[in-house]
Amino acid sequence: MPGLAVVAGAVAVAYGVSMVSPALGPLTGAVMLGILARNLGLLWPAAEPGVAFAAKRMLRAGVVLLGLKLAIPELVQLRPVTLVIIVTTVVVTFVGTRWIGRRLGLGDDRALLLATGSAICGASAIAAMSSVVDGEDDDTATAVAMVTLYGSLAMALYPGLQGPLGLSHEEYGIWVGASVHEVAQVVAAATVVAEPALLVAVVAKLARVVLLAPLVAAVAVVRQRDGTPDGRRPLIPAFVLGFLGMMLLRSADVVPSSALSVADTASTLLLAAAMFGLGAGVRLAALARTGGRALLAGAAATVIAATTAYAGLLVARM
Repeated sequence: MPGLAVVAGAVAVAYGVSMVSPALGPLTGAVMLGILARNLGLLWPAAEPGVAFAAKRMLRAGVVLLGLKLAIPELVQLRPVTLVIIVTTVVVTFVGTRWIGRRLGLGDDRALLLATGSAICGASAIAAMSSVVDGEDDDTATAVAMVTLYGSLAMALYPGLQGPLGLSHEEYGIWVGASVHEVAQVVAAATVVAEPALLVAVVAKLARVVLLAPLVAAVAVVRQRDGTPDGRRPLIPAFVLGFLGMMLLRSADVVPSSALSVADTASTLLLAAAMFGLGAGVRLAALARTGGRALLAGAAATVIAATTAYAGLLVARM
């Protein structure tokens, strides 16, 4: 209970800050608070079990509820060529970022988490993938920091690139939705352009989020196959199946809008609690040792995503 009380207080602060400054989402704020709490010595031993509970159990519950944000009929509205652009961008960004991360010496787990966050949906995707990766909390914090940094830069730079790149409002929405990391960052980058761009950008981004469950499941299967299963971890994590189940419920249109609103808030709060717990496992001294290489990998991931999505739009015009 002491640890959960600390987590609740941190989430309240992170959520409040995000309402004042939307560019700093509650997940990012929570992981930053966790890092500060650990490295300033603010976590006493009695709080450790509750913080660890948040980092694991609350994380999985939050990912399950995340599935209620996705409805298959909304994705069907996208043209086939748009879906091809989105899937291609996700695959190329994931594979390319992971390859570059390894070459820069980030380590397999850190490169995998950064690739997942860059390709899918930022901190939420990193949190989900961390459940099947037996890495260090530093790896998670580094990946979150990179998608936050470069996603924030994208919010500021992308609107000014629409004209020079010759993109229509619809094309700009697809480009932003297919390449910018976080959902909130996509909304911010598209809102300043035009409403048509925003609508397309959000749907394109949701199409990327749908790929989270199959990607996490695929990594879990590969790791079980290449490792030595101990019989305690299922081949496909239960929270991934829960995510898919919630997505099907949303697609069937059987969940009241009031319940969807509550679930949306609950998912954000649970994931923020998990991010505080993960941040609390970070030692800044260890994080600093790979800071420069992580910055290069994060920049490469952003360039790969933007370039691939834009190239897809150019090909679609032919």
